[in-house]
Amino acid sequence: MSTGPPGGTRPPARASSVTVQTRSTAVSEATAQALGKLAGDGVPGALAAGDATLWGPAAEREASTRLGWLQAPQFSRELLPEIGELAERSRAGGLDHVVLAGMGGSSLAPEVITRAARVPLTILDTTDPHQTSRALGDRLDRTLVIVSSKSGATIETDSHRRIYEQAFAAEGISGDSLQRRFIVVTDPGSPLEDSARDAGYHVTQADPYVGGRYSALTAFGLVPGGLAGADLSRLLDDAEDALADLAGVDGNPGLVLGAALGGYALAGHDKAVLAEADSTITGFGDWVEQLIAESTGKEGRGILPVVVQSEDSPGFSPAPDIHLIGLGAPRRPVDTSVHGPLGAQFLIWEYAAAVAGRLLGINPFDQPNVAESKENTTALLAEAGSGPLPTGRPAFVDGAVEVHAEPDLLRDATDLAGVLDVLLWSPPEGGYLAVMAYLDRQGDGAAAKLRDALAARTTRPVTFGWGPRLLHSTGQYHKGGPRSGVFLQITGAVQRDVEVPGQPFTLGRLQLAQALGDMGALRARGRPIVRLHLHDRATGIAQLLAAASTSATGAYA
Repeated sequence: MSTGPPGGTRPPARASSVTVQTRSTAVSEATAQALGKLAGDGVPGALAAGDATLWGPAAEREASTRLGWLQAPQFSRELLPEIGELAERSRAGGLDHVVLAGMGGSSLAPEVITRAARVPLTILDTTDPHQTSRALGDRLDRTLVIVSSKSGATIETDSHRRIYEQAFAAEGISGDSLQRRFIVVTDPGSPLEDSARDAGYHVTQADPYVGGRYSALTAFGLVPGGLAGADLSRLLDDAEDALADLAGVDGNPGLVLGAALGGYALAGHDKAVLAEADSTITGFGDWVEQLIAESTGKEGRGILPVVVQSEDSPGFSPAPDIHLIGLGAPRRPVDTSVHGPLGAQFLIWEYAAAVAGRLLGINPFDQPNVAESKENTTALLAEAGSGPLPTGRPAFVDGAVEVHAEPDLLRDATDLAGVLDVLLWSPPEGGYLAVMAYLDRQGDGAAAKLRDALAARTTRPVTFGWGPRLLHSTGQYHKGGPRSGVFLQITGAVQRDVEVPGQPFTLGRLQLAQALGDMGALRARGRPIVRLHLHDRATGIAQLLAAASTSATGAYA
């Protein structure tokens, strides 16, 4: 494939499917060098053939069971009649409020698919009791619940299933009527499959040869998307069009994108800042975030995805370690732009993540550090029993906000503005600040404004994620990637909790245990972290946003 002039813009890889275009001198040169190596090593042909040796001997066993996504655009068509029948049955039964209980790859792809199709889907990828209560109170008599978990043992998803079963029972819904209200998507032989079949629920088996974050074009993406009303045939048509481009070097957009991601990261630009630039695929950056972070963030290296709202957002600007990526047709200068239909982009980005992993010398299909926080959560709940969780004593309280941190990290800070100053000054060269909000993604949505407020005051990248879904996404990079992150965790008081039937915890207790468990995992790895606990969520968020725009010595200009 022609790489274009060294100092100019590379021609698009393919205009009719996905266009990948490198637009700056530096990224074009790094991409050209990486493409030469990939072509010389025979990577395109080997990957098209499903060669599991591409990522080294240590990764071969894992890779041998994780390459099914390469054939997903073709094999997944077999699911369409089943999904069509399920959708027709549900509509006929008056079940037109579709709720998806899933985490990570089981929720992010369906969210993008339904947003792009402009069809409604209620997603529960949270343990926040307020957000869950709101879903429970919405058209329960017309609700269809999709329970989606690859492992079949995801604690959040299992909790939602239990909660909805109890809610239906309280309304007198049982027998065949109850069974029709649940559809389960899981791998063959999982504990969820066994329990679902015992309960009489419909089970759709997912492809066990596809990892969660690569599962957009499998049952995990298609069943929720189809039941919500998205056009799955078109999605797969677009993906299959792109599949034809991935066998060779010339005209291979996945190879170019993977070379740009991995090659530019090796050149020091290992922070991929993603902006939706005139894109019709709302929220696509969140799906890419999980794919890149969980695929590359391990063994002390990786690519940090930083999702921003638009090209005008703070932090979407050149820097020595930044790779600016426009999703769509950018108005401002970027390093790389990617544009194309959703089904094709799913496949191209998955291919690119695998290629970037090859360049970085890591296994893009495992997630060795994700289990740490889960294990910590389980241990905290078990050790606390019915007693209080070990939240510790705050260093100080400022208004509605408790501040929890190691004393040496806070330095001389005595108020929220001072704490945020410390966090902004703390990332080392090449580091970043991560904001992690264990709150209600809808009711407490204003908390997301904190990213822009902090990013406007620093040259370091600032990320924002909602807990606990970030544990299934950027959480891998936080713990397995470079030791350069500084972390701000936000938790909040629970006004109305939700019991989890058959479990010794409520959702609110589980949510707090997940936050504390992740904090413990980060501290154990020497990552600096401050936890802010909001006694009153609305007041505390307003207080935080005010402090974020003010330094400890006065108004920030």
